[in-house]
Amino acid sequence: MLDRLDCAGRPDIKSFTFEELEEEITALGEKSFRAKQIFAWLHARGAESFDGMTDLSAGLRQRLKDSFALTALKTVGERVSAVDGTRKYLFCLEDGNVIESVWMKYHHGNSVCISSQAGCRMGCRFCASTLDGLARNLRASEMLDQIYRIQAMTGERVSNVVIMGSGEPLDNYDNVVRFLRLISHEKGLNISARNLTLSTCGLVPQIRRLAGEGLPITLALSLHAPDDETRKKLMPIANSYPLDEVIPACRFYYEQTGRRLTFEYSLVRGVNDSLSQAQDLARLLKGLHGHVNLIPVNPIKERDFVQSRQEAIRDFKNVLEKNGINVTIRREMGRDIGGACGQLRKSYMEGAR
Repeated sequence: MLDRLDCAGRPDIKSFTFEELEEEITALGEKSFRAKQIFAWLHARGAESFDGMTDLSAGLRQRLKDSFALTALKTVGERVSAVDGTRKYLFCLEDGNVIESVWMKYHHGNSVCISSQAGCRMGCRFCASTLDGLARNLRASEMLDQIYRIQAMTGERVSNVVIMGSGEPLDNYDNVVRFLRLISHEKGLNISARNLTLSTCGLVPQIRRLAGEGLPITLALSLHAPDDETRKKLMPIANSYPLDEVIPACRFYYEQTGRRLTFEYSLVRGVNDSLSQAQDLARLLKGLHGHVNLIPVNPIKERDFVQSRQEAIRDFKNVLEKNGINVTIRREMGRDIGGACGQLRKSYMEGAR
């Protein structure tokens, strides 16, 4: 469900589309060109308050304060990896919930991994995000502001965004699609849709719906097993959407968008890392125009999963490559700062309790 009101019930101006903002501003008796100025302040210049919009009259700034809420996340934690410079941020929302984001520097640009929900209800067994369940969905503004605050703190532009932090993006469908349209808007931060990636555990109806949105983003499927029996042990969502529904939905997404998919595969020792499972995976993905991202699982203390041995990871990769599957092993970043989804948030909440 789409949410454009803050906790006090005020319209959240940062979640408005440009067209909606124009309507709101003209309703205040202002010229429509003011909407362009305000939109730029919100989405290109990262304004944290109406008072900071210095080319607007004092009267207009006051009317904006009286009429709208302006989301500005509060930073309550930051960790910097001594190994690779990855930065992990913890942000506090207006209602006291906390979310986390990760900033990663690559040779091709700066990438930010954002959260789409406070917590998660999907129950994936290897993920810390879901341990305390779902608190609530994030508004588009709260997703956007993770990026805007990180840009302000690092002093560097973000060129790539992955919705792969806490939460299942397609479980917050309307707000996430609104976020995607805003972050790629030409009058805002204008990040190319091709530099946006959405990760899902496999909500089939929403995958098919997303294919028709006209957003040429990269879809990443959290696959993690080549068969339903193993997948159910790792991901409860597999009980609702088996692979014979998920894989055709992925094929449909490719056919509609022309964007090849990424298949995320967390390798867990003794669970999904055998050579026979690699062969099964190759057969499952044959002809899908996809890319497999092998992820050495990031252990969390609440689970007994163990990372696969390096030799097993290499052998798994070799089997896929011999079967014509495009595959890489994800570079591990931020491990020394709890880089995996939900780890920093979980430790913060435990400290607060």
